[in-house]
Amino acid sequence: MMDRILVIDDDVELCSLLAEYLGAEGFTVESVHDGENGLERALSGDHLLVVLDVMLPGMNGFEVLRRIREMSRAPVLLLTARGEDVDRIVGLEIGADDYLPKPFNPRELVARIRAILRRTKNGEQPAAQPEMLRVGDIELDPATRTVRHAGDPVELTSVEFNLLEVLLREAGRVVTRERLVNAVLSRKFSPFDRSIDMHVSKVRKKLGDSEGAPEHIKTIRGVGYIFARPREKARSDAR
Repeated sequence: MMDRILVIDDDVELCSLLAEYLGAEGFTVESVHDGENGLERALSGDHLLVVLDVMLPGMNGFEVLRRIREMSRAPVLLLTARGEDVDRIVGLEIGADDYLPKPFNPRELVARIRAILRRTKNGEQPAAQPEMLRVGDIELDPATRTVRHAGDPVELTSVEFNLLEVLLREAGRVVTRERLVNAVLSRKFSPFDRSIDMHVSKVRKKLGDSEGAPEHIKTIRGVGYIFARPREKARSDAR
């Protein structure tokens, strides 16, 4: 049923209320009250969208989301505790499409669900697979969101993956810090915000960049970063 929404939350009363409210909006709700069974149902492909609570018995919502993202791009709206910015940030980095703090107005939940579905509606149609990106010894597959360095898998967070993808697509060209902040962190650039630099540093380490080793990502002081193509790396090493 293409109007079916999966709610994974251990609050049985809340699930009942959501089923009633979303039902009036034209959706059919299936409720699961623990992480393990919720993950199984989320991977079934039977649902238009997943509403996932962070606080679950056994397997928590973050782990459920992480495992969903390993196998599926199903839209996920994360329910977090009000005021817990860490939950929101972690959830978005793992791959949540949106978040909503508890307690919430059911009308806002419906509005956010419809907004997510508007953004993802084209995903219902068969589409060509995104092209594999290869630059030197780095290989990035947008379809499976996997990265390999010299054939070995590289574990990246969602933000780190998105950052590397932007740099690879612009390999050999400078990408400004402002553009990276806008594209990767989805917020306005502030000269005093060093978070993008922290993410770049983490990606560098995971790609093996270090003093005395060829650099994949180079800093252009005062401007941004550039992913070096093999020739550029060789020229740099020869200096």
